[in-house]
Amino acid sequence: MLAPYAAHDERSRGRRYPEPPPHYRTEFQRDRDRIIHCNAFRRLAYKTQVFVNHEGDLYRTRVTHSIEVAQIGRTIAAALALNETLTEAIALAHDLGHTPFGHAGQEALNACMRDFGGFEHNLQSLRTVDELEERYALFSGLNLTFECREGILKHCSLTKAQQLGDVGERFLQRHQPSLEAQLANLADEIAYNNHDIDDGIRAGLITLEAAAEVPLVQRHHDEVRKLYPELAGRRRVHETVRRMVNSLVVDVIQSSSERLRAAQPADIEQVRARAQPLIAMSDAMHAQNVELKQFLREHVYRHHRVLRMTTKAQRVITQLFETLMENPKLLPDEYRDHALQARQRDGDGGGARIVCDYIAGMTDRYAILEHQRLFDPAERT
Repeated sequence: MLAPYAAHDERSRGRRYPEPPPHYRTEFQRDRDRIIHCNAFRRLAYKTQVFVNHEGDLYRTRVTHSIEVAQIGRTIAAALALNETLTEAIALAHDLGHTPFGHAGQEALNACMRDFGGFEHNLQSLRTVDELEERYALFSGLNLTFECREGILKHCSLTKAQQLGDVGERFLQRHQPSLEAQLANLADEIAYNNHDIDDGIRAGLITLEAAAEVPLVQRHHDEVRKLYPELAGRRRVHETVRRMVNSLVVDVIQSSSERLRAAQPADIEQVRARAQPLIAMSDAMHAQNVELKQFLREHVYRHHRVLRMTTKAQRVITQLFETLMENPKLLPDEYRDHALQARQRDGDGGGARIVCDYIAGMTDRYAILEHQRLFDPAERT
């Protein structure tokens, strides 16, 4: 039973290319299934969240992160009578356009593309599902529903929005996406903040005791120590982190329920017409979450070990881009042909976008291997 303001399959704005309705599945189930089976989703298994793939087997990757976002999102959606399947589809697709080497790769690729429109992984995720996946006879991309595409595009400049048609319109009008898109965005933040604490401890960059200086961590760490005074090691970490995640999820559900009761939107269009989102943390929890993010930025993301790998990653991305732009014939056949055609049609910017697509689609280990092939004389091509 869905709330009247939830996303309903039968009221979907449809797909870019009309298709017969699916048998024994809803439209949003079809979206989710197409995402799970696409090449870009499989590559997420070897793309960095914080720690590069070869640094350890137990650190989160983009695919495990996406699954965790989907799990958190579905829990919130069910509690608020929203569409779980759409929420799951958005969560699983939200990182499809991410570069190798996490945010370091994105920053490097954006710098490379500065004169050609820039790079933003959120826009690249939409480009992946709209154009880059090659699976179907009648269209490029995955031909997802408007509601799923709307959720994938979390933010966008006004200049870019003008070029995106239907999914860009809300940025021009200062409107909101569906509630399912709003909560998938928040589930993403909950997942990576709390699980980066877990991975940071596993990597030895921080200790649980140091993280407990942050009020959100301290409250749950103290609770675990009181309940289980003899508990230590990984179990104490897990018991603390899972309580942190739970407290954030419960807060989002309760806070959003109050906002929805006050706003009383009649349907999804009234949700979209609002200037501010209805899915949100309470003010007190938001403040604690900001403190957690600040701690992670200072003690994990700016840790010298992470910065060393960041520097290496940016060098790999930059050198790959510069070399492939200078000589597109070094690209694999399918990208080479596209790059040459795009350059003839749109100038250097067209060729640069194809090189960008190629690099953004790489896994961590493939980017490292491709760099070795191009720059190490002893490496076989």
